[in-house]
Amino acid sequence: MIIQCNVADFDACKEFIETVIKEQGRIDILVNNAGITKDGLLMKMSEEDFDKVLDTNLKGTFHTIRAALRQMIRQRSGRIINMASVVGVSGNAGQANYAASKAGVIGLTKSVAREIGSRGITVNAIAPGFIDTEMTAVLPDDVKKAMGEQIPLKRFGTTEDVAQAAVFLASDRAAYITGQVISVDGGMAM
Repeated sequence: MIIQCNVADFDACKEFIETVIKEQGRIDILVNNAGITKDGLLMKMSEEDFDKVLDTNLKGTFHTIRAALRQMIRQRSGRIINMASVVGVSGNAGQANYAASKAGVIGLTKSVAREIGSRGITVNAIAPGFIDTEMTAVLPDDVKKAMGEQIPLKRFGTTEDVAQAAVFLASDRAAYITGQVISVDGGMAM
């Protein structure tokens, strides 16, 4: 089941999570995959664009974790997987807001993992690099080519590459992995 919460309103998110629990009985896996960009050089970036990206990418992750956590603690089990970004690890010109939001997701992931690890809940992040998605499809061909040259594997990743990492982190095979950032970036952040 895919769920999405209104990132600006914790109460709406909490109500939605409670409905899911009522219908399904539990929450075993939470994947926080919301993400937007509003790129621009910092000198020209509006506060509104900065806030909108942080509200969606970081605050939305905070809200969904907070809303699902009580149930996972009660169950004494669960997997939380947060989508970060290679940009949150290394930064990128013209993406100060996006980089800050995804670096925040990494910090949130590590902090929550420390807080709730003793409850049988793992919290990890995936840091995708340049993945062939709607978000990257709009980039001009020369930009895509330049980005591809920065990737040691010389290609954009696929959504399947990222999904396989999420499936692994959600599985019992990853039961002893928590507080980690798994880069799925073709070697960009090494």
